[in-house]
Amino acid sequence: MNVETLAIGTELLLGQIVNTNASDIAVRLAESGLTHMRQTVVGDNAERMESAIAHAVARSDALIITGGIGPTADDITRDAVAAVAGVPLFFDEQYAKDMRTRWERRARDFPESNLRQAYRPEGAIVIENPKGSAPGFRIEVDGCWVLALPGVPEEMWTMLDDQVMPFLRSLDGEESSVVVSRVLHTWGMSEAAVGELLDDLFHTSQNPTVAFLASAGVIKIRLTAHAATTDDAKALIEPLDVAVRSRLGDRVFGVDDQTIEQIIHTSLLERGWTIATAESATAGLVASRLTSIPGSSQTFRGSIGAYAADIKVSLLGVSASVIEERGIVSEDTALAMAHGARSLLGADVAVAVTGSAGPTALEVEAGTMCVAVVTPNGERARTFKMPGDRERVRTYTATAALHQVRLALSSP
Repeated sequence: MNVETLAIGTELLLGQIVNTNASDIAVRLAESGLTHMRQTVVGDNAERMESAIAHAVARSDALIITGGIGPTADDITRDAVAAVAGVPLFFDEQYAKDMRTRWERRARDFPESNLRQAYRPEGAIVIENPKGSAPGFRIEVDGCWVLALPGVPEEMWTMLDDQVMPFLRSLDGEESSVVVSRVLHTWGMSEAAVGELLDDLFHTSQNPTVAFLASAGVIKIRLTAHAATTDDAKALIEPLDVAVRSRLGDRVFGVDDQTIEQIIHTSLLERGWTIATAESATAGLVASRLTSIPGSSQTFRGSIGAYAADIKVSLLGVSASVIEERGIVSEDTALAMAHGARSLLGADVAVAVTGSAGPTALEVEAGTMCVAVVTPNGERARTFKMPGDRERVRTYTATAALHQVRLALSSP
């Protein structure tokens, strides 16, 4: 079954309200194995609404509309649906009476504008709203079921779960099915490079499918399977998961909701180790991320923000000759900073960052960042050339530093 969603509201187009309903509905459709074809947003304009509804009806089996069924003059979803269906609006006397009764019980004056909510397209079936006064409705238009729900999320969720999704599943002529996705998180390659490496899998694998998403230096690979049961879908995904991991190796660091911070924290706990940071250009960004998860106090010892060269020397014990001969922005300085933080803070592992975040170059080209990690098993240092403005350089470097920690912890 092909399903579309249509959100009504000029406030959505203006960015005054975030359309969280769209993602919530998308999740429910995927969980039910229904094909979500398209999401559309239109403002409170009758002509545009009718056009969007008519186009969706022509190409879909079901259309879920959110918004525009309240009591104000700009709530015209019911009018637009009726126009597309070619039917008049029907006034539900009983529903109007029930509304008046509910207001009287609360000892409140009844606004006559509420009566707009008693209208619906002739022939439409009411979708009860247990959390609000605006009922939804469903009506079949040219073989497509149109289902209208309130835009208020708290009202929409209940109606969607209790009434709309069971109805749509009952219409689906196929066997009950599910859509399951697994997201692999990778670091260390560009989106283009990952895409080229997995190009044949992307083009030849139809179920499961392969998709890519870049986010702050992390490339996510989404594997999605459609099957009768969750276990069947996972079984379809597994061989593709193995193929992707075999090609990307240790660039794959997590799956689904796992984060690099959680992975490092768990790895440290397993070893009984603690960690500390010494940061120059990032000034605490790495420490902030390491301490962003609950329980981080079990593994995190502390952080030293050492921007000035004399602080690197006096506090972290970096040799003045290293700075003079190798430079502040160098792998040698980063390693010395890491050793100093490890000793000073009594940690098993230390990660250090020094660099030129820009926009003005410091010794070297802006975007040149050095990261070093020291563990009981050894040390490593690497120089990165980060793109973008100052904040992007700092953000990407914090991510790179965490991954250098991950790689160091995974080394024998």
